[in-house]
Amino acid sequence: MCGDLPEDYSRRKFLNVATVALTAGAAAVALPGAAAASPARRRVPLEKISIQLYSLRSLLQNDPEGTLSALADIGYRKVELAGTYGRSATEFRAILDRCRLKASSTHVGIDGDLNQTIADAKILGNSLANVPYANFATIAEWEAFAGRLDTAAAAFKKAGIPLGYHNHAHEFAPIGGVRPYDVLTAKTDKRTVHLEIDLFWAVTGGADPVQLFRQHFPRVQQYHVKDRTADGQMTDPGTGVIDFRRIFAASCHTIREFIVEHDQPTDPLNTAKVGFEYLRTVRF
Repeated sequence: MCGDLPEDYSRRKFLNVATVALTAGAAAVALPGAAAASPARRRVPLEKISIQLYSLRSLLQNDPEGTLSALADIGYRKVELAGTYGRSATEFRAILDRCRLKASSTHVGIDGDLNQTIADAKILGNSLANVPYANFATIAEWEAFAGRLDTAAAAFKKAGIPLGYHNHAHEFAPIGGVRPYDVLTAKTDKRTVHLEIDLFWAVTGGADPVQLFRQHFPRVQQYHVKDRTADGQMTDPGTGVIDFRRIFAASCHTIREFIVEHDQPTDPLNTAKVGFEYLRTVRF
C-alpha cells in the first residue's frame, strides 16, 4: 500500500528511489508490455481518491445534490471544487455533508476579495486550494503573477489552507527561451506554494511528470488524473496511453490526492465511475 512517508525517509533516500523509476523509462507514455516488467504491489489508497467537480458541471448546475449523491454511491468520499453553482459556501457545504462528501480541495481565484475567498474555503472545509489557470504573453507578466501567487499563498497559509498552482500545457512552452513553469516554481516560495500537476496537460506540453516530481520534490501534492489517446485526445483515466503506473510508482508516497478529471466528458457520471474504478484497482 502506498501510504505516507515514515519520518526517517529522507529526501536523499526518496530521490534515489525516484531515480530508479525514472531510468526505467524516460517517457510518460506506456510502452506495450511495460506493465508486466515488474511486480505490481502498491495501490492508491481509497482515502486519496478524489474527483474534480468541473468534470460534472453540466449536471451540478441543475441538480447538485443528486449529482453529489451519485458520486458518493460510486465510492467517492472526497471532491475538489470549481465553484458552488449559485449556492453560498454554507449552502453547498450542507449539500456535501448530506451526501457524506468532503471538499478537501478547491480551485480559486486570487485577484478578487481574497479574505472572502479564504473565508468560503474554511466554511467548505477545504484542506488545499489551487489557482486553476493563468496565461500571459511575457515572462515579466509571469513573474508578476508569481509574486501575486506568493502573496496569496502566505495569506492562505495563515488560514491553515496551503495554496498551489494547477498547470495546463502552455506553461511548458518557452517564451524567449524561458518556460513559464520554471518562472512560477523559481519565483514562488517552495514552502508555501505547492504544485498540483495535471498529468494530461503536462504530457501534452512535452513535460515528463516523473521528472517534474523529482525536480520539485516535495512540492507536488496532487495529481489531476486524466488520460490521453495516442493522437492526443483527452480520455477517461486508464483508457489511454499515459503510463500512470510509472508515474505513481515514482511518486505516490507524498501525493496527497489523485483527482479524476475530464474537461469535456460525454457522460460525466460514467467518467466518474471509470476513473474511480481505475484508481481503485490499478497496481504498480
